[in-house]
Amino acid sequence: MSDGGDVEIGPVDVILIGYPAGSPMTGEALPILLDLVDRGIVRVLDVLFVVKNEDGTISGFAAEDLDEGAHGDLVAFEGASSGLLGDEDAAAAAEAMEPGEAAALLMYENRWAAPFVAAVRRNGGQLLAGQRIPADELAEALARLDAAA
Repeated sequence: MSDGGDVEIGPVDVILIGYPAGSPMTGEALPILLDLVDRGIVRVLDVLFVVKNEDGTISGFAAEDLDEGAHGDLVAFEGASSGLLGDEDAAAAAEAMEPGEAAALLMYENRWAAPFVAAVRRNGGQLLAGQRIPADELAEALARLDAAA
């Protein structure tokens, strides 16, 4: 993707990471994400935290004014909320969540792909289709292939 100027922009993904009530939420994944950011592989464009309350109502908060005592490791996202994700996104996320579940809605750019995508476009190419294959489906397909071999 290109914004039409000289800036190369890679494909953008939005993911929803849910934590059922009682999940340990150790923060183990956060340093891995931050490493990807530090190495320029991904760029966080927005983050929104969503909670689906036991009564089905939704509450959420942006990554602003986070307090380590109240929000723990989430303070690493301080200032990452840009406004690209909003109330409609939180409501859509909540549809995939169970009551009592907390989630992070994360929008990120795949910066690693930006130069490739720009080169394809400069050469007249265009993306005709794309598909994300969930990791568990791929693992199952590979296991079936191994079993058949």
